[in-house]
Amino acid sequence: MSKIDVFVAPRPNPALIRAMTSVNRIVMLRGIPGFRDLLPFNRLAGLRGVANVRHIDFPHTDLERLNASCGAGKATFITPNHPEFFTDWMIDKEIVSQVSPLTASWATNGVVNGLGRLMQKFWLANNLIAQIPGNSGAAKEHSVAWALKGHGVLLHPEGGVGWHANIVAPLLPGAVEMGLEALKRGRATDPDFMVWIAPVVWKLAFTRNVEAALAKECAYVEKSLKIERESTNTLPQRIHHVYSTLLARDEAVCGTPSNAGATYTERQQALFAELSRRLGKSISSDADVTDTAELLRRSRRWQRENTGDADGQKQIRKLADTIQRLQRVGSWASANPRITQEEIAEHLKRIRNDYCRGGLRDTMNRFIPQPAGPRCAHIRVPEPLGLHEHTGSIDDAVAELHRRMQETVTRTVAEIEAGGGFIFYPNPFYHR
Repeated sequence: MSKIDVFVAPRPNPALIRAMTSVNRIVMLRGIPGFRDLLPFNRLAGLRGVANVRHIDFPHTDLERLNASCGAGKATFITPNHPEFFTDWMIDKEIVSQVSPLTASWATNGVVNGLGRLMQKFWLANNLIAQIPGNSGAAKEHSVAWALKGHGVLLHPEGGVGWHANIVAPLLPGAVEMGLEALKRGRATDPDFMVWIAPVVWKLAFTRNVEAALAKECAYVEKSLKIERESTNTLPQRIHHVYSTLLARDEAVCGTPSNAGATYTERQQALFAELSRRLGKSISSDADVTDTAELLRRSRRWQRENTGDADGQKQIRKLADTIQRLQRVGSWASANPRITQEEIAEHLKRIRNDYCRGGLRDTMNRFIPQPAGPRCAHIRVPEPLGLHEHTGSIDDAVAELHRRMQETVTRTVAEIEAGGGFIFYPNPFYHR
């Protein structure tokens, strides 16, 4: 039952789901009043709130907009953005508890199936759907059938966490594809059957100045990665120095020269292009493949088809892993002249996830990353996309979904900024 790559259908337990909703709200998000701000109790994650989300800003109009697209007689696929690991499911669960408590939620097979038999039973009882890489047919079939029963299905269209809350990454088409399949089946018996893709976005903002805590975490990263701190650097400059040092190490491994006069982005792009060229050559890919996602897909296929080539497997995996790691710091990092404490926190969590792998502390951080201080979750619901009204292609629907999500994120960030909700610094990654 607990094999990591075997799909097992969820077995939702309504009583457990209701109980876990209360546990999630108190233990995982808000914490226990009277203890969460009192030493030494506020050092215990379960008393102060594991995700330390003290406040939830979820306007009634947004809640009603989501509620209107859920329920019996329709199929609903809820698609939140994915800015942060662990906190994602805690906030998602709080949202669906108010509109569709028996919503089934997609999660990586490493969580659902990879933590042992008892934990697998627990996650299945909480209605989690295990995503099996390269073999998602059973999960999609179950999702469509569950949605047709009038319960929601939640999945993150961005895929993995990127730690960039202000930017919605390119979306995967899975929710739209399952929605169209649900529409076809629903219309077979009801010509007026409706299918909704219901996007949700949320943005976390610290409720106070957390620079001291961020500096402490940055010092841990510097020590863990053996990067010498330059004492005159500001906190953002320390982050930039860490990334520049890590990039220099990648350049050295690759054997490419490091241009000291170039910006971080210019150096990153030069190394990225060289690694992509080498990967394409190694898998005998077409020389004109310029799309990174396609190149990485071909590299995964090459590994599946050449399992007997141990040296080749190692080389291809190393190239692909480095490319994926480099592209996680996107153009958004250098787009704005100012950087917030929230963005600094995201940089630190990304570095720890990608580079710090020394022991239990780093392993725990990847599964349950701890925030630098108390936060408010600003939740907003863009206009749902009715597939029963959509006349374009799947790609058109995905593009429209992305547009609605990004516009809502941008507007929400602007609202928080207008209310004085951010602390800014000069951004050392910025260049015109």
